[in-house]
Amino acid sequence: MKEKVKRPTPLFSWFIPIDGDGTHIGTYRPERSPTFEYLRKVVEAAENGGFHSLLIPTRFVNGLFEEAAPLAETWTMATALAAVSNRIRFLIAVRPGFISPGLFAQMASSLDRISGGRIDINIVPGGIQGDFERLGEMSDHSNRYERAEEFIEVCRQLWKDPEHVTYNGRFIKLNKALVSPSPIDDGPKFYLGGASKSALALAGRQSDVYLAWIQPIAKIARHLELAREHFRTSGRNPVFGLRSHLVMRDTEGEAWDAADELISQADNVVKEQRKAVFAGTTMVGQREQLHIAPNHRLSRRLWNGISTVRVNCGTALVGTPEQIGHEILQYWRLGIDEFILSGFPHVEECERTIDKLIPVVRTLINRERCK
Repeated sequence: MKEKVKRPTPLFSWFIPIDGDGTHIGTYRPERSPTFEYLRKVVEAAENGGFHSLLIPTRFVNGLFEEAAPLAETWTMATALAAVSNRIRFLIAVRPGFISPGLFAQMASSLDRISGGRIDINIVPGGIQGDFERLGEMSDHSNRYERAEEFIEVCRQLWKDPEHVTYNGRFIKLNKALVSPSPIDDGPKFYLGGASKSALALAGRQSDVYLAWIQPIAKIARHLELAREHFRTSGRNPVFGLRSHLVMRDTEGEAWDAADELISQADNVVKEQRKAVFAGTTMVGQREQLHIAPNHRLSRRLWNGISTVRVNCGTALVGTPEQIGHEILQYWRLGIDEFILSGFPHVEECERTIDKLIPVVRTLINRERCK
């Protein structure tokens, strides 16, 4: 009889809305600007509620409201928030190519020390259409993944021991570079996403956690199997995470009404900006998020109306805590052990998720584990 593989306890994480926040999204300006004071409230709600980590994305312009709306810079804000929190981890999105890898390794090591070993890195090799070009970066899609791999390799070498590192890659070259002190223990984990062949291959070789955007169950199942093949090729065991928004209410009708209300005040300028960004995108995962369906309903519980006003992940689970809990159980059955969730506005929906959803999901998964 085949022995069951012991699964780790599932992890639940939340999100830091650096674009701004509110009860409506896609408006010209956000109801709540992404100030340090507001984002600190999001961190406090998530930490007090027992979430494992907080994903903080990376942007060059606002990706949820009008492009010129206020935007919090990722690394600066993560550093400030880490300094005023105690337990929760920070998963910080970074785009290789915009900072010296040797300098970044030193910065990350310093922040890891300041935070007591509470940071991880979400490497984002690809990018939103035209976003890299805003800052003068002209490399193509395939080169970005090759450069990202060198970036990860260099960081790991520099963090391994406080000794000189010489590295002669295609994109990165170091001559006796040094990082001291090293991060705590093994240092930050690397999370990688993406749905293209290049992204999956890189994740198989280098990621500590492969992070997928939510899609219908059948699509995710096929997608994770492709990812597993790349991990097997590299002789590594995969760890999977899933990123999703939530629209959750006490009744199913209220949840769908809330989903419609969320984008009901979206500004046409914002919609046109998002269309321009998505037109001809090379990002495979983004194309999946943009799939056109009646009333934005991809399945009984999946709704991608958010994709009309938001860059990147634009799909949400919609329903009651019990309904969403059973959906998450199905994704867990596919091998996903970390769930990065969010909802608008992020303080109130964080508290709702902690109070009503997480206990349901934990009960369902514990029952499944005991079978």
